[in-house]
This record gives sequence, structure tokens and C-alpha cells, in this order.
Amino acid sequence: MVDVSHLPPPLTANWDWQRDAACRDIDSTTFFHPDHERGLAKDDRDRLAKAICTGCPVIEACRRHALLVREPYGVWGGLTAAERVALLHRPACSRRLVPDDHAG
Repeated sequence: MVDVSHLPPPLTANWDWQRDAACRDIDSTTFFHPDHERGLAKDDRDRLAKAICTGCPVIEACRRHALLVREPYGVWGGLTAAERVALLHRPACSRRLVPDDHAG
């Protein structure tokens, strides 16, 4: 028998958290803005997406994923792309997975 203990885990293990995501059956346009969307429309859509994220059982895994891969688009783990960039650019000693103003 071949020893497979040194092989990496199956790729699906990295994505299993998505099965329990609150957004799983929601149209992705709720989380990713269309081209040229600005102002109140974008703010309203982001608020709706964040409200869905607030009650999500996998919000931390989602946020961790988005920060790890530096996801450039959409609302992930209750954070917009701009909020993730700002969080990643904070000094390491003050960086936290959940910023104070986004705890929920």
C-alpha cells in the first residue's frame, strides 16, 4: 500500500466551510457590485450583503479566506474589498481578524 500521509489534504477541505455559508443560495450580485455602480446604490448593496454576513455561521472562515488570498472584489466575511485592503495595511501589531467597528 502507498503511504499518502505526506500528501496535502484534499483541496475540497479548504472550501468545506462554504457549505454552511448564509450566502450559499443568494444571488452573487448581492455581494459583488456591477461595473460602474457607485454612491447610494453601492452603499445599499454593501449594507445588505453585510447584514447577511452578520448572521453567518462561517463569517470568520470566510473573512480569513478573503484576507489570506487578498480577494480583490466583493463582500467577504462582512468586509468590503476596501475594508480588507485597509485592514491588511494596518501595522501587524494592531491587525486583528475582526476590526472593532465590524465586530458582530
